[in-house]
Amino acid sequence: MYRALRGLTLWACAAVLYGQAQPAQQQPAGLEPDWDIGAILQEMGAHAGRLLPLLDRIDVQAWLPKGASDTYAAQLQSSKDQAKAFADGARDLARNPEKLSASLELLFRIQGLETMLGSLEEGTRKYQDPAVAQALASLEAENGANRDRFQNYIVNLAAERERQFDVMDREAQRCRGILTTQPAAGRKK
Repeated sequence: MYRALRGLTLWACAAVLYGQAQPAQQQPAGLEPDWDIGAILQEMGAHAGRLLPLLDRIDVQAWLPKGASDTYAAQLQSSKDQAKAFADGARDLARNPEKLSASLELLFRIQGLETMLGSLEEGTRKYQDPAVAQALASLEAENGANRDRFQNYIVNLAAERERQFDVMDREAQRCRGILTTQPAAGRKK
């Protein structure tokens, strides 16, 4: 009888934990639906794709005789690589936007790319063509609202995951408490 009760208790606790671990049918308050954030990620990926032709218009090698640092060449190549990786990453993440680690990686990539683009913008304005620098600044600014929305989504996603883990931990502790307070079964002879 005791084993049956203990088994039933374990089964009930496992069912509760399993139910808590399953994603809710309805999105938590503050967390955008997957399809909304997926569309934002698609737009961000398309934006990164539009950066590449503009970056190809920048001719860092022509800047060197004018006194520019050769680090601009490394920044330009890194910006191209980051923009391509950003476009690919955003497209992949759009299919499953609730991957927190991939979301954070993409956000860090965006921030790094924006820093390098700012430096390239200054160099383009000084050593090449202010119109190209302005085009780069305009294109970079287009992504601002989407980036901010994505950043808020990540914060809300992390908060939701923390809440889910707290619920699972409380339920696990409750189940452990139930199991430890049950009397020990008498030994059979």
